[in-house]
Amino acid sequence: MAFALLKRGPSNFERAADGSMTLVEHIRELRNRLFRASLAIVVGLIGGYLLAQPAFDLLKQPYCRLPGMMIDGECQKFLMLAPADGFILKLKLALWIGLIIAGPVWLYQLWAFVAPGLHRHERKWAYVFVAIAAPLFAAGAALAFFVVDKGLAFLLESGVTGADSQLEVTRYISFVTTMILLFGVAFEFPLTLLMLNFTGVVSARRLLSWWRVVVFICFAFAAVATPDPGPFGMTLLALCLSLLYFVAVGVAFLNDRRRGRGKEIYAGVDDDEASPLDTDREPVRAGERIEAASPIPAPEPIAGPAPIERRYDDVT
Repeated sequence: MAFALLKRGPSNFERAADGSMTLVEHIRELRNRLFRASLAIVVGLIGGYLLAQPAFDLLKQPYCRLPGMMIDGECQKFLMLAPADGFILKLKLALWIGLIIAGPVWLYQLWAFVAPGLHRHERKWAYVFVAIAAPLFAAGAALAFFVVDKGLAFLLESGVTGADSQLEVTRYISFVTTMILLFGVAFEFPLTLLMLNFTGVVSARRLLSWWRVVVFICFAFAAVATPDPGPFGMTLLALCLSLLYFVAVGVAFLNDRRRGRGKEIYAGVDDDEASPLDTDREPVRAGERIEAASPIPAPEPIAGPAPIERRYDDVT
């Protein structure tokens, strides 16, 4: 008995990549991927609701380490201004944790929708950048927690109320999460520079020539964007950003050397400098003898027109 083999048609990824998918099908695919991403976030929100209390216990550690906050071995409780503050705060923490738990799913759905419009080498570099972005964000979040742990005592001791002041819970958690988010996003700065270099927009030499401006922008950004007005957090963030900038420039130099970029004929010439000219003159040799042109023959006579028969009138 012969069984017919069913030929499998092209996948949605292949159809979107070759442009055979219609606009309605693109919209339908976007709807399906948004639904899957939303479903994953809802599942992550449930898991985040269960992990909200351990996350809160971790975030309150800098507050508990303040002098005078430990009474009989227990941390002094936060101040609550409204009955629903604790429940709303738990929902916010659950949402943050849910986004992190469902991150691989909704990031994959976003990537699966965008990837067909990219070339093969662009998709390869996108995988590399995403693999680097996650550890950088985690490093920034860890640094933010360290800054809060060390800088919170300075903030309270510098005030007029003293270090043993009782803090309001929603503002404290908002302060800590804002620091974590800000430091994590700021640590993605070198990836932007590497993307510009890998796409050929700027060279490593040009990036290095901006080091004074970049260092000044790092310190100005840290001074303006950091919620911590103390010098410890701002200086540490600016120094880390400056270090990451120089690391990115070093990687850009390696990429330029790998591609052979910078070896062009005018690579070592400044914009306001005249290009070097080759002054070696080659002797002009005598040209070869040109033979005389042969005479053009006379044209043949043109034959006269053939007689026209008059059997038809002018119309026919």
